Amino acid sequence: MYEFVRGPLLWISFIVFIGGSLFKLIYMANLAKKKDIYVYEYMSLKYGLRSILHWIIPFGSVNMRQRPVFTIVSFAFHICLIFTPIFLLAHNILWYESWKISWWTISESIADWMTLVVIAACVFFAVRRIVRPEVKYVTSASDFLLLTMAAAPFITGFLAYHQWFAYKTMLIIHILCGEIMLMAIPFTRLSHMLFFPLTRAYMGSEFGAVRHVKDY
Repeated sequence: MYEFVRGPLLWISFIVFIGGSLFKLIYMANLAKKKDIYVYEYMSLKYGLRSILHWIIPFGSVNMRQRPVFTIVSFAFHICLIFTPIFLLAHNILWYESWKISWWTISESIADWMTLVVIAACVFFAVRRIVRPEVKYVTSASDFLLLTMAAAPFITGFLAYHQWFAYKTMLIIHILCGEIMLMAIPFTRLSHMLFFPLTRAYMGSEFGAVRHVKDY
């Protein structure tokens, strides 16, 4: 089972992720063109980049400054979610063994803390969806499923690393959770990781170049 999830299933997950992402991007680009034939006419590099810059800097927008706790948790979550698996030593070793690719890594203790940040942030987001009326109103079961999907690779990876349960079994579950999340990205709301730059560039261009106001 371990060889299957690390071999063929891993390739399948990469193919689904890359293929699905390309399909989704092309589909949405064509859909945007159909809905507004001039959508790309007023896209502005200046205002698009300005918008992206302000929204990737903590407290760069008014909305972020109005919700400081959520902003801090959200930025910590996304930073740890992205950089922990990329720069984890164990993952780096696997990349090198498979494709002779290697890069800078973070220490295992830092990776541990970053993993806990992701898990804690997922709990925070789940509780927020339950207790905040304005968020609860637009929350469905799929939102909790996505939070579980995001947290699962980190929870299982943490358990596997510390060998609190059967190591081999937990490692297989960890790999499966990571592959499921990867394949789900193009087909769920996790796809916002693909569309964030495009959405912000569109909003920045419309607000800046057309309405002559800020979108942050």
